[in-house]
Amino acid sequence: MNYTFWKSLSAINKALLPKIYRKPDLMKLTTLDKSIVGWKIFVTYQFLDAAKSKGHDVV
Repeated sequence: MNYTFWKSLSAINKALLPKIYRKPDLMKLTTLDKSIVGWKIFVTYQFLDAAKSKGHDVV
């Protein structure tokens, strides 16, 4: 269940949240953009941990 939850949340984030890497200067991000980056990183790490614990071959 944990793996499925993080995989689904990761897919939703990818579809709905903006792509921050397209900004010309990442040092000038707004507070909202920084929080989005932090959330995406958190979800990605949780997904990778869940995949590894389930036995999937991750990066």
